[in-house]
Formats: sequence, structure tokens, C-alpha cells
Amino acid sequence: MMADVSNASKEMMLETHFSNVSSVLILQGFSLPPYSVIPAALFASLNYMVILFCNLVLLLTILLNKSLHQPMYLLLLNLPINDIIGSSALFPQVINELLLDSRSIQYAACITQAFLIHIYGTGSVFILTAMAYDRYVAICCPLQYGTIMTNAHVMRIISLVWLCNLFVIGVLFFLLLRLPRCGSRMAHSYCDNPSLLRLACTDTTVNNIYGLALVVVTQVAVLGIIFCTYIQILVACFRSKRADTKTKALQTCATHLIVFLFLECLGLFTIISYRIPNLSSETRRFIGVSTMIFPPTVNPIIYGLKTKEIKDKTFTFFRSKVIKSGG
Repeated sequence: MMADVSNASKEMMLETHFSNVSSVLILQGFSLPPYSVIPAALFASLNYMVILFCNLVLLLTILLNKSLHQPMYLLLLNLPINDIIGSSALFPQVINELLLDSRSIQYAACITQAFLIHIYGTGSVFILTAMAYDRYVAICCPLQYGTIMTNAHVMRIISLVWLCNLFVIGVLFFLLLRLPRCGSRMAHSYCDNPSLLRLACTDTTVNNIYGLALVVVTQVAVLGIIFCTYIQILVACFRSKRADTKTKALQTCATHLIVFLFLECLGLFTIISYRIPNLSSETRRFIGVSTMIFPPTVNPIIYGLKTKEIKDKTFTFFRSKVIKSGG
């Protein structure tokens, strides 16, 4: 009887505490000295504009040129869309925090930001995996490429990428939102699942297991697919007797591989940083933010400069605009 009363009182105290938790969360600031706040805000604003400009140029170049409406470029089209989603989830909040010295964020806005950031991270890996599959078919099965990579099949691949992305991240946040929250002070400069999970005042074992399983399964599956496809691509390239075909294939694959490895390394550093208790909070914040800054900035530049068709179409587009404005 006493145990029942004790349990009931604990549940009542938990409910009372949960009901009193503020709907406003406090983010961990960047701890910048006053003289560096404005330069940091200008750098963040400029970086965001560069990301938007470069990714929109890549996006519009593919959309407005019918000659680029091929499987490879239709799959690539998803990368700037995904990069814009991730950048737009992060930069406006960071710029606002720097300019207004405001570290508060509504809980609903925090959940939305975290959801979009995780959609960006997982989406990048899924999209690059789909692009690796396309390169595999193009190089290892060139005669069957047209019959395999039809528009309908490409649309199915794109739909599968986004549906899988939304499903796995949706489950992650469903498990998060079911937990009662007792804290309001975040351990990061922006919102993500690990930081939000630390605010829970109940057992998070299920969340931790799912999060770890998600990372392991996706990484093993993705790395396995990438490794197998590129081994077969390299074998097919070295067997080819045509030097121009070999060079073009290796250049295309090298571009894709650089982007993939760059993203994987940054993502791996971010995941490891959460599991190193002695790591300083400043270092952890820098690693986390760098994953959201560098890939969206570098991706369109790499693809724009390394992919001849895109580079030519982009230069042609800007040249025509300059001539029209000059005439």
C-alpha cells in the first residue's frame, strides 16, 4: 500500500514538473568575444548566401536544360535541394542568435530544426548512394543503361530515397516526442536529436538503441553499396580499351567519391564527438556546425567544376545573361 502511494506521488511530482517546463529552450551559445560577434554574423550571412546561390545555380542549370534531363543529373538534382533544406534549417537561427544575442528558441521550432537537420544528414548519404548505383549501371552495364535507368525507374529511386529518409527520421522523432521533458537548457548551439534527448527525464534506452542501430545499419549498408559498386566500376574501367571512356568514367566517379568521403568524414567526427565526454563543448559545437556548413558549400562547386556538361551549361547561361544585359 505504501509502495503504491509512493509511486503515485512520484508520478504526480513528475507530471507537475513536466507541466511547469518552459516551452522555450535555451541554446548553448558560441561564447564569442563582443568584437567578433559582427564579423561572425557577417561570415554566417555570406556563407548562407553563397550556399543558396551555388545550389540554386546548380538546381536551375539542371532544370532549365533539357539536355541535362538524364538519370545522372535527375538524381544529382536532389543534392542541392537537400543542401538548401539543411542550410535553411541552421543558418537563419544562427544568424539571429549572433545578431540579437538571443539563445532562446521555441520548443516546436527546435523540434522542426532538428528534424530538418537530420533529414539533411541522412538524405545526403541516401542520395549519394543512389548516384553511385547510377554510375555503376552506366559504366558496368553501358548497353543496358537506357533500358534499366528509365525515367520511371529514376522516379522510383528518388521516391524511395525520400520515403526511406522521412520514415527513419520520423521514427527517430516519434520516439523522442513520446518522452517527458524536464530540462530546457540545450547542450548545443542548434537543435538536434542527441541534445533534445538529454532533456528527457525518463529512461532513453529505446531511443539510444534505435539511434545507434540507425547509424550502424545505414552506414554498413551505404558503405557496402559504395564499396561494391566502386570496386566493380574500377574493374570495368581498367578492362576498357577506350582511353577516353576510361578517363571520363574515372573523373565522374572521383567527383562523386570526393563528395561522399568528405560528408562521411565530417559525419563520423560529429557522431564520435558526442561519445567523447572529455571533449570541450567548443570543439563539439565546431564539429557539429562544420557538417552543416562545408558540404552544402563545396558540393555544387565540385559538381559544377568537375562535371563538364554542367560547367558548360552554367557558363553558357551566365554568358547569355551578360550579353542580354549589355545589349
